[in-house]
Amino acid sequence: MTPGNYREKSSSLSQLWTVFALFFSMACSLPPARVKTPEPSLPRGGASQTGIASWYGPGFHGQPTASGAVYDQFELTAAHQTLPLGTRVMVTNLDNGRSTEVTINDRGPFAKGRILDLSYAAAKMMGMIGPGTIPVRIEVIDSGSHEISLIRASLDYTLQAGSFISEENARRLRAHLTNVYPEIPQVSIVPVQGKDAVYFRVQLGTFSDRRDAEGHARHLARLGLSTIIMEK
Repeated sequence: MTPGNYREKSSSLSQLWTVFALFFSMACSLPPARVKTPEPSLPRGGASQTGIASWYGPGFHGQPTASGAVYDQFELTAAHQTLPLGTRVMVTNLDNGRSTEVTINDRGPFAKGRILDLSYAAAKMMGMIGPGTIPVRIEVIDSGSHEISLIRASLDYTLQAGSFISEENARRLRAHLTNVYPEIPQVSIVPVQGKDAVYFRVQLGTFSDRRDAEGHARHLARLGLSTIIMEK
């Protein structure tokens, strides 16, 4: 290698190192990138979402939820990925039209393509124990606060046999219940106002003793009728 070629190569290497040092110093001077995870926004009443719901039951019964409360599969609750804990929503099974009201007290589901995990009690009300997953519409009834207020929350009990968008379907169920079980104290239809529709709950009786409510529920089960015990 001639002295001229050597000096030319050394000059090129020197320039390359200068450029590298410049980029390195710029990179070091930049602040570290920060990834901000947005807090779930508080939804307004009437906000809705459609998608696939699943349910979780015995394997999680008694385990802590994201809200800090213990999961009770016999309460009307659900898990959602972003809705604030304590939000009350009306869930409608788009396959059969049945609806039920639940309180969001947990996070999930984490399976791809699913938007809601229902408790066993809610799944039973929706008629989805067998299928496992169903298409649903979720409608926010009450955003409330971040404090959890479960649907079961007083000393009086009632049996809920169904919840419908169609009042006629609710009336048919009430007539059927009165016919097959005339001893039931009272069968009433309780409307719940949503954003785009009124939901009609079919409820049976008011009981001050849970054991009394459980006795009526067992009798209805022997008649082939599924009910959920709720506190009024």
